[in-house]
Amino acid sequence: MATNRPRVDSIDALRGTIMIIMALDHVRDMIHRAAMSSSPTDLATTTPVLFLTRWITHICAPVFMFTAGLGVYLWWQRGRTKEQLSTYLATRGMWLVFLEVTVMRLAYNFDFAQSYPILLIVLWALGGCMILMSMLVWLPARVIAVLSVATIALHNLLDGIQASSFGSGAPLWNVIHQPGAFPVGKALVFVAYPLVPWVAVMALGFSFGPLFKMEAARRRRYLLGIGAAMTVAFLVVRGINGYGDPASWSTQRSATFTLLSFLNTTKYPPSLAFLLMTLGPALIMLGLFDRMSFKSSNPVIVFGRVPLFYFVTHFYLAHIASVVLAIAKYGSAAWAFVFHPVPSMGGPVKLFPPDFGFDLWVAYAVWAAIVIGLYPVCRWFAGVKARRKDWWLSYL
Repeated sequence: MATNRPRVDSIDALRGTIMIIMALDHVRDMIHRAAMSSSPTDLATTTPVLFLTRWITHICAPVFMFTAGLGVYLWWQRGRTKEQLSTYLATRGMWLVFLEVTVMRLAYNFDFAQSYPILLIVLWALGGCMILMSMLVWLPARVIAVLSVATIALHNLLDGIQASSFGSGAPLWNVIHQPGAFPVGKALVFVAYPLVPWVAVMALGFSFGPLFKMEAARRRRYLLGIGAAMTVAFLVVRGINGYGDPASWSTQRSATFTLLSFLNTTKYPPSLAFLLMTLGPALIMLGLFDRMSFKSSNPVIVFGRVPLFYFVTHFYLAHIASVVLAIAKYGSAAWAFVFHPVPSMGGPVKLFPPDFGFDLWVAYAVWAAIVIGLYPVCRWFAGVKARRKDWWLSYL
């Protein structure tokens, strides 16, 4: 029989913290002028502030995957069988993929005709990895741990393999390791998050689950020690400038931009250097949060307890904010383009004004407003989830 163990505040706090940070990047995508035509990590066009605005959010996706795996382990330990665990992972994974291609597609596009490419992004990756995990959990725990570490460490050996070399099987390689687009019927599908190595990050989180059955002081030493070791490993791997990331760093026009080049690791798919750079500090944060006590009303706890609700809602609010700002700036002319995806999300560039978008400070202001506005709604929903034990709430 399932037991109702209390939630682990440190995990909720870590998840909630990165969700607050995550919203900044998505608001920037929807609102910032430069986002419509260039990458914030392009050293030829970016500024240090813009680069770091994007770079700080790199921690979000790895933490999502890691804490999802950790949360799944703790869910299993509340009296469930391995069969129940596998079934839950498979069904929740399919649910997340469904949300990606329906609810989130509308959030990205604001096009009710759904005539733009199907973007397979965060929820797709979470869902797809959960489906794979539904099979992996039948393996011995040590095998899962070894496979996760080996995949994270070695998957960059696959970087030279191109999807085009597989001919008609190219879409499968896009799903597995190389981002890319392919047609499915009359629709164009773009995979931004291939499943490797993301599934290994989720499996790594699952493998860390037993730490939360340890005595607290010992668990914290492990979290802080492993996090520090991974951070140092990032500095070594990146410093060697060989294996570990397909994009080498180089000396730039100033010391600041040379540092930015060093930090400019590859996210699609996440390289070994990228994952060391993000998961190392994340584990340190988790160890530090584990020493702290949090009130249930703390925003990081509130947001961390309703991650899917927050994720879906904040994307809609970011896009709505883009529409409102466009109408305020362009007047009635805005109606010709506001219900299409913005250029940064693959929308029609020619339909939007050449100067579409707003200053970076506006994106920061909208980000703050969305996070503050979501707090009471998320607190209410977190309360509902705490009071009720309906099975379907675990899917939300």
